[in-house]
Order: sequence, then structure tokens, then C-alpha cells
Amino acid sequence: MERMKDASTQDAFCFTLRCEECRKVWHGAPVPFSKAGVTPSTEGKRIIYNTLYEKEKRYALEKTAGEGERLFNVCPICGRLVCDECFMICDDIDICCACATRLNEPGEVVGGKQGGGCSPECA
Repeated sequence: MERMKDASTQDAFCFTLRCEECRKVWHGAPVPFSKAGVTPSTEGKRIIYNTLYEKEKRYALEKTAGEGERLFNVCPICGRLVCDECFMICDDIDICCACATRLNEPGEVVGGKQGGGCSPECA
């Protein structure tokens, strides 16, 4: 997911997503690096650990992206990534609350909050 931000450290992989409507940031669960705290004993081990780090990071990104896909939606009208509190189930097509308001399209917020716009609680 290209919209994910990398917040990883040398010891753990962590990625975040930000709702483009309310700006709320979701942090994926940190995934520890299998060799965290281990100092490579040789140049060869350093290369192996660096390669392992990149491999585990890709896996953690894919895992976190899967979690994020259950909590975020891409609006088919404006193309923005929005959280469930800013996404609406409408009669013809599900869209973000801003587009629903702009297009005067009634619907129900996925995140369970009622209203025609983004809930201020998620800002």
C-alpha cells in the first residue's frame, strides 16, 4: 500500500496510515525484527542481517497493509484514503462523507456514527 508511512526502527517494523478526511492516524501493530539487538560478528553476517531485515520488513508491510484494508477505504469519487468513520454506505455507491455531503447523497457511516459528514471525534 503506497500510502503507508514507514515508522520502523532497527528493532521493529511499524507502519501508519492517515485518514485524508479527519487526519486520524492509525498505527499498525509493531512486528519485531528477528535479529533485534544482535550485533553481526562478521561483515558477511551484517550483509545477511541487512537482507533479512529487508525481507522481514516487506512481510510486515504486507501484513499491516492487510489490516489497514479492513479499516480504510478509497473513495471512488475523489480517490482519497479515508477511515471507516469517514466513509459512507450509500444507495448506489459507497463514498467518503465529504463526497456524500457535496453530492447530497444520503447514507450510513461505516464506522457506526450517524451524520452526513466526518465525525469531529475522529479529528
